[in-house]
Amino acid sequence: MDIRSKRWNDPRERSDGYRVLVCRYRPGGATPETESWDEWLPDAGPSPELHAAFHEKGPSAIGWEEYRRRYLGEITRRVEVLARLSSLAERGPITLLCSSRCADPRRCHRTVLKDLLESFHRSRMVDETVEESFPASDPPSWTGARTS
Repeated sequence: MDIRSKRWNDPRERSDGYRVLVCRYRPGGATPETESWDEWLPDAGPSPELHAAFHEKGPSAIGWEEYRRRYLGEITRRVEVLARLSSLAERGPITLLCSSRCADPRRCHRTVLKDLLESFHRSRMVDETVEESFPASDPPSWTGARTS
């Protein structure tokens, strides 16, 4: 699984594969002529409330760790978005795109989403390997299950 992340206006490269905009809002400055994405999944972005809380200044602003925690809580409930992105990534390379203002990928939801998708894929690979090694009709002895 090859998943990358960039800002929407970073130059397209052949290695990007299928480019998916994962912002709730259309990027400022983007016109139909400058769109650099193949698909837009606004529900892959943080909720308007979470976005506002993170980018707000003042006493009700939240920090990166709280934002990350809450975004993970939101995105893991959006099963259809995760299924779509997983399906795309299984077909070939994808690049998750975000706002041009997200200069630091370490503090952007696109990286949290990338890490989540890669983790999900790794856990599925482990599950499939275990399933292939131990078919349901012949459970390993350490499970305590009996076949007869």
